[in-house]
Amino acid sequence: MEVPKNCTLCPRNCNADRTVSTGFCGAGENIKIARAALHHWEEPCISGAMGSGTVFFSGCNLKCVYCQNFEISQQHFGKEISVKRLAEIFLELEVLGAHNINLVTPTPYIPQICDAIDLVRGEIKIPFVYNSSGYENLETLRLLKDYIDIYLVDIKYKNPVFSKKYSLAEDYFKKASAALCEMLSQTGKPHFSENGIMLSGTIVRHLVLPSLRQDSIEIFSYLADTFGTDKFLLSIMRQYTPNGNLSEYPEINRPLTTFEYESVTEFALQKGFENALVQGKQSADKKYTPPFDLSGV
Repeated sequence: MEVPKNCTLCPRNCNADRTVSTGFCGAGENIKIARAALHHWEEPCISGAMGSGTVFFSGCNLKCVYCQNFEISQQHFGKEISVKRLAEIFLELEVLGAHNINLVTPTPYIPQICDAIDLVRGEIKIPFVYNSSGYENLETLRLLKDYIDIYLVDIKYKNPVFSKKYSLAEDYFKKASAALCEMLSQTGKPHFSENGIMLSGTIVRHLVLPSLRQDSIEIFSYLADTFGTDKFLLSIMRQYTPNGNLSEYPEINRPLTTFEYESVTEFALQKGFENALVQGKQSADKKYTPPFDLSGV
């Protein structure tokens, strides 16, 4: 697939000529990654015992003020590589024992990623995971129909006031909810190996944010009422840590409280998400953010 000359891969529709400049996301013509290694801190059905073969791409089409991966999402740290090299990395991660290939923030590089997957078809035997913020265009997602086995997708906000304030994306929920419909149609219900490793399906992630407890509750209510509770696996994340300069956002410039997290998980249980994945308080630690040191690049 060609790198866009008028990029509309994501809802920003910035129309950048990526062959000569960068888009809103910071991505240009070439693939740029910051790390490719086994990662043990995803959901248990993704990381398993051996780890997820995680490729961290540079750039992002959201601008979350609290982003833990700001070095790559907003400062664009990384190294440019070829499509051929990306395909080699996929195979190297499989040899290391990865349960899957986990593509983190891949949206800006979908054409190159698809080309790299085409190069290893017939060789690689593990699933591909599309690890996304949820801020996607349907037309772009449809390009992935024969490439992605598992969607690991955020639903960050329901209220547009919050998505505009914290991520510069007033239309976030409109785009993310439509994207989730497409993802579910592509993957069907979750399917697991005998060892509990996900082979196909969708995981919906939600990071509980300080002061936004009601928004979390509205998200879970929407998900249950719209899709039911058995079409995807819900992951309720507790790992929020105040990051960067949040002095302008005092309401989120603090750790999440036990009450905030437990009240939203209790609501999810009441809505029927009995198998939801939850996290302990210890998950809110910066040590779980991997070093972006060009490992495996």
